[in-house]
Amino acid sequence: MKLTTGEKLFNAANLFILAIVGLLCLYPFLYTLSISLSTATEASREGFHLYPKDVSLVSYRMVLSNPHIVTGYVNTLTRTIVGTILTLMMTCVAAYPLSRREMPHRSLITFIIVFTMLFNGGLVPGYLLIKKLGLINTVWSLILPILITAFNVIIVKNFFQSLPESIIESARIDGAGEWTILFKLYIPLSKPVLATVALWTAVAHWNAWFDALLYITDDKRQVLQTFLQRIVIESSTQMMELGITDTSVVQFTGETIKAATIIVTILPIICVYPFVQKYFVKGIMLGGVKG
Repeated sequence: MKLTTGEKLFNAANLFILAIVGLLCLYPFLYTLSISLSTATEASREGFHLYPKDVSLVSYRMVLSNPHIVTGYVNTLTRTIVGTILTLMMTCVAAYPLSRREMPHRSLITFIIVFTMLFNGGLVPGYLLIKKLGLINTVWSLILPILITAFNVIIVKNFFQSLPESIIESARIDGAGEWTILFKLYIPLSKPVLATVALWTAVAHWNAWFDALLYITDDKRQVLQTFLQRIVIESSTQMMELGITDTSVVQFTGETIKAATIIVTILPIICVYPFVQKYFVKGIMLGGVKG
């Protein structure tokens, strides 16, 4: 179909505006990447930094060779993987009975769950509970408090409700129980919404640092984001210089160290997101159509 002049101008204006917005979103990442790959002289240069003119990998060598960063990386990976898997399992177990119309008091229970989105116990009671349970300085203090969230339960419940009732009826005729229906029928059919919840949970665990600041006092159990927070906020390279005797350290600055640490921190999420994003919109739409 031939476009009119007005439609061509409208499309051109849309492309121009979206290109500008895309560049504005992309520039902070390109700037950080450029600074992380630059020498001290290049990093201190004023103006735009779209690409490094003098490339140096000293900052990355220091970041990856630092024992605190490596330990934090392992702890963060453990927290993210274990937390995401457990969250998916518990969310499905909580959402499935709420999606069944024959469940007694389903509306009341759903209201109570939604009510927790508006109010919570607060910081001090939460800390006292974690301490009373003996979870201080354990990975469970970072996983259990956010193991199940009301928003995720509602999204998965709504998605389960959108599945045909005939699936359950056929399965029950074949003798399947509730656990079989959940794990062999509902979960395999719910990949879009589960991928969406997994992405949310993984990003939340990967970016979290405040809970680790509260509950973890042992550096051997600390997460990567807390070390990153110290570097960025304190604007100091003292942590990065522990055990470093290489004379090439004169090639870095505090800015290059911070930039390299940020790139190393966000790299795993950037690598995972393209494989999950195709489910993102579909999972949100299908999980939000029913109440």
